[in-house]
Amino acid sequence: MKRLLIFFVILSLASCASKKDVLYLQDIEDTVLEDLDQVFHRSRVAVSDILYVGIAAEDQESIQPFQFQKTEGSSSRSNINTRNLKLEGYLVDIDGNINFPQLGEIQVKGKTIKEVEQDLQRRLGVYIKNPTVVVRLVNNKITVLGEVRSPGTFELDEEAFTLPQLLGRAGDLTIRGKRKNVLIIRNEGDRRIVKRIDLTKSDWMNGPFYYMKQNDIVYVEPNDPQVRAAGHISGLGSAMSVISFILSLGILVFK
Repeated sequence: MKRLLIFFVILSLASCASKKDVLYLQDIEDTVLEDLDQVFHRSRVAVSDILYVGIAAEDQESIQPFQFQKTEGSSSRSNINTRNLKLEGYLVDIDGNINFPQLGEIQVKGKTIKEVEQDLQRRLGVYIKNPTVVVRLVNNKITVLGEVRSPGTFELDEEAFTLPQLLGRAGDLTIRGKRKNVLIIRNEGDRRIVKRIDLTKSDWMNGPFYYMKQNDIVYVEPNDPQVRAAGHISGLGSAMSVISFILSLGILVFK
């Protein structure tokens, strides 16, 4: 009986987490944070991105040859949505090009959105007087997996979107999430970079993974008690059921 009680106490203590395992940014008061413009780096266009290009000029008729036919129902501003923007956007092909009306193939891979805008504005300026070009990435998406309340793939409207904002959109980590080893997988050109973040510290806020980039994958691992529970007894309630069963069996046997 005493052995069972000791086992129950040990199991309860093992399932507890200390503040050091749960609280975020525990050393924030001792960390010197860099200015945001030193941390933020603009994303660069990659293969399979979809770019929406808007053109304006004093003479609206002059821009017609440089636009694809609008999809049905998208002519009015009130009907503009992400789906229409994707349908009217330019897909970056495997070679890093978009096929632009009248201008043909244009290399955009590896450029920032601002650089693409400037390049198109220069090219269109040969044919259009004082054109204004606006480019937006319309399939900016990031995936969050693991021990968060709402895992999934999220489409983002902002270019500057931080890791805390992303985790907030995913409902934050569950109490079972391992805060000291959050995995981020990122595409950089033709390479894939793997980074592990300790959310209980704050040094990562001065690094390149504070801001999220297109196609990032964030994975929150389960903590050690959760892994042990999955391999042996799923949760304290199940443990209590097992102990209750053993005690009942002992009473029947030794009665």
